[in-house]
Amino acid sequence: MAYIKRTIETTIENAAKMFSTVLITGARQVGKTTVLKHITGDISYLTLDDPILLLNALEEAGSFFKSTPPPVIIDEIQYAPNLFPYIKMIADENGKKGQFYLTGSQQFKMMKNVSESLAGRIGIINLLGLSLREIKGDADFNKAFIPTESYLETRRLSAKELNYKEIWKIIYKGSMPAMYADELDWQLFYGSYTKTYLERDVRELTQVGDELKFIKFMTAMASRTSQMLNLTSIANEVGISVPTADRWLSILVSSNIVYLLKPYYNNIMKRAVKTPKLYFLDTGLAAYLTKWNSPDVIEAGAMSGAFFETFVLAEILKGYYNAGILEPALCYYRDKDAKEIDIILEENGTLYPIEIKKTANPSKEHIANFSVLDRLKDMKIGTGCVVCMYDKVIHINDNNVSIPVTWL
Repeated sequence: MAYIKRTIETTIENAAKMFSTVLITGARQVGKTTVLKHITGDISYLTLDDPILLLNALEEAGSFFKSTPPPVIIDEIQYAPNLFPYIKMIADENGKKGQFYLTGSQQFKMMKNVSESLAGRIGIINLLGLSLREIKGDADFNKAFIPTESYLETRRLSAKELNYKEIWKIIYKGSMPAMYADELDWQLFYGSYTKTYLERDVRELTQVGDELKFIKFMTAMASRTSQMLNLTSIANEVGISVPTADRWLSILVSSNIVYLLKPYYNNIMKRAVKTPKLYFLDTGLAAYLTKWNSPDVIEAGAMSGAFFETFVLAEILKGYYNAGILEPALCYYRDKDAKEIDIILEENGTLYPIEIKKTANPSKEHIANFSVLDRLKDMKIGTGCVVCMYDKVIHINDNNVSIPVTWL
């Protein structure tokens, strides 16, 4: 399989110079192991997907590294969290950086013993699927998106052109590297992906019981991507209790399938809602689950706006994660009058409102709700933007611009 250059490579290399241990978290098949092998060369590799190795790690943790001393890559470390104290001990003894390269299909917060055992010794990086930059061959650009003049000037010089029909093909195809490195059948790939996810990641986190019902739950979630979360509605549709829906949601979040965008509210904005918005992190998986089976059907369908918004949110997240920022300051605003701002990005005490529209004709109506932020007298409001399908940056007014989706 041909290797696709990843933006995160430099971030991983920098982390390995600072810490003895580097942990890459991310959903199954986003390329965690591939990028580590590419960066580290010929160092030893172990995968805890191997049942013999896993049994050895669980029962003989004290001698596990005698046959394979560091530097070493260990895949799917979440299966053997009992190894973390031994990793700490070895790292402290030799004092070297870049000794252990770990991957995990769960968020680090879900892994037992990580924070207790390796505090100050581990660099944690989250990896999503391929970004638009990587698909276009623009992986060397490693700046998180922010609609400032300096960012836009940099992109004006570096952004690569892309036919906008290609955006819908990418939304349909998804972001899994295997879909771009090889010519794979879309239905077969995502069918197998869903089955593997259930059999390995979901079973590792909890006893679901009815796996067909869990697929129905995933489908109900996918059909609501870019919407405010309503667990009661989802639970009723699937035929499960709300507590079960909440538990299953936490599985999707912790295994990097779903992202919850927090609402923006404070004492001044008392009418703001406090419910998060739900986004799938891979549009290909969302399309597979909801049976939107071609790029043209997605573009023309009732969910086209939702898919485009989901795609843009994931692209913005990739920019932050690839730069090594684990908790980007992103949120959204909606109030009881139904005024909504799709994303509010906070940077250095400044708020940047972002609207996401699949239009190629951005206008003042798309930024009408940005004025709700004027009530925040203690916050600076930066340049607002409409991320859209128009291929040039244009000034909508003095403080708001439209930005091509290809510039993210």
